[in-house]
Amino acid sequence: MNILDSFSVVLYLYWVLLLLVTMASLILAVLAFRLGKQPFAIASGAALAAALLLAAVPVGATPAIFGVVIGLAALILAVIGGGPAAVLALQLATKNSVAPGNHGGILVGADAPAPVGDTGTATAAAPPPVHEVLRGGLTIGVLERLAVAGAILAGFPEALAVVVAIKGVGRFTELASSEARERFIIGTFASLIWACACAVLVSLAQS
Repeated sequence: MNILDSFSVVLYLYWVLLLLVTMASLILAVLAFRLGKQPFAIASGAALAAALLLAAVPVGATPAIFGVVIGLAALILAVIGGGPAAVLALQLATKNSVAPGNHGGILVGADAPAPVGDTGTATAAAPPPVHEVLRGGLTIGVLERLAVAGAILAGFPEALAVVVAIKGVGRFTELASSEARERFIIGTFASLIWACACAVLVSLAQS
């Protein structure tokens, strides 16, 4: 076997390794999504970081089959893996201090003024009413990451501003409480960073 053949084998093994690491991240992300376990989300993020490092190695043109498969895997990873990544970020930031709702949101207390008695003085206030905000976050997150990854891969990163603006306008009335604002900002940033990382992986692998 001459040097050229040896180099071809090494390149082939490189692309196989990159594909396996990307698929490992995807499988771990699916497990994290289905089981809701933090270790799977952490391992998926670590595998994604390893795939990015591998993809950054300049090795020349990408074989077509590997480019297509890695691209599809990374796009699915962007959509699915961003959910567990956002949940992990929220759990680390909030320490589960906010009660979850029944529809994917969180339960917060509305600001209610203390009732005033006949004498004009405030009486003992009843517990503030509790309502759920940021409902439907799972579905919105999936669409958000799909739009972000698609926009970057299509060469139109300016669309990220449009996605964030639409999400912000749609959620504006629900951000009155500090808990909702904190969750919105952390979840959005974690979701966007994950989707952007997956899109960058595709760009590096296909460059």
